[in-house]
Amino acid sequence: MNMERNQAGDWRSCLRRVTPYVPGEQPKEQNIIKLNTNENPYPPSPAVVQSLKQMDPVRLRLYPDPSCGTLTKALADYHGVGTDQVFVGVGSDDVLAMAFITFFNSDRPVFFPDVTYSFYPVWAELFQIPCECKALDESFRIRSEDYYKANGGVIFPNPNAPTGLVEPLSFIEDILEHNRDVIVVVDEAYIDFGGQSALPLLARYENLLVTRTYSKSRSMAGVRIGYAIGSPELIRAMQDVKYSFNSYTMNQAALELGAAALADEAYFKMTTDRIVATRNAAVRRLTEQGFHCLDSAANFVFATHPQYDGEKLFAYLRQHGIYVRHFNGPRISQYLRITVGLDEEMERLYETLERAYGSL
Repeated sequence: MNMERNQAGDWRSCLRRVTPYVPGEQPKEQNIIKLNTNENPYPPSPAVVQSLKQMDPVRLRLYPDPSCGTLTKALADYHGVGTDQVFVGVGSDDVLAMAFITFFNSDRPVFFPDVTYSFYPVWAELFQIPCECKALDESFRIRSEDYYKANGGVIFPNPNAPTGLVEPLSFIEDILEHNRDVIVVVDEAYIDFGGQSALPLLARYENLLVTRTYSKSRSMAGVRIGYAIGSPELIRAMQDVKYSFNSYTMNQAALELGAAALADEAYFKMTTDRIVATRNAAVRRLTEQGFHCLDSAANFVFATHPQYDGEKLFAYLRQHGIYVRHFNGPRISQYLRITVGLDEEMERLYETLERAYGSL
């Protein structure tokens, strides 16, 4: 039998090639200050630690509950929604990827900002979804009118990343009003540090999906828990895709520890309040050193110094054991994204920057 062969004559032509997302560095050195990936500087709740100690290791030989019932119910109770309105996944990246696959299936382009979470264009390319990046204005704000014309879906973080700027609930509702025929995804990875959640809008907009993560405000980046809340119809569609892709997405430990974290509201509020206070102090201290800082509502500060090159400041800090994030993209190449750390870590950052000015 004659079989049609690959014209290129090489299996390499069958590979899917994409431009990958570049994660922040995870340095292996000791005694460094890590302010580059927006992790929480405080440990998880003591309730999480206690739950880990009490976990039955025998259960690890069994597959976890594919419905993620324990965590789903805990999240539904916490947010005052039905269990049929909650979808959980392996970090918000997993949840967002499922949202892209499930909801963005039009010939029309998906809209998202040009300066935003850099995984969005990666997923669009990987899943072959047409997309358009809408330019932020001169103040790095999203222009709602850019999202009025026909599209295949809308997604944006609020607060935005890496800028940290937050938009009011009225802004989100305006975008929803102009996009009733597509799914609008609001990525709330940083909402616990400032701003109003879009969750109250779920009662009026069945096409709204809100995503969250445990990686920032819950101090559990290493456990990988993310979730989405939306109408039962949206969540059911995501579950169908999940079960067609990987039914056992969440491990047993994540399900139990995620539920335990929600039970300790006092610890959650204490640590988020501390981070907000340290962030506000960081803006003040950096401004005193000549930086221009955007008005962050997240657990990081996005700052630029008019007298010193951003990449050189990044390299100097790294050389002296302090990791921050630098992006080479258009418009933001002179900015540093600085995660809010412990107060003593931030003091060392300020001192190191003072020394940098004399040597750059």
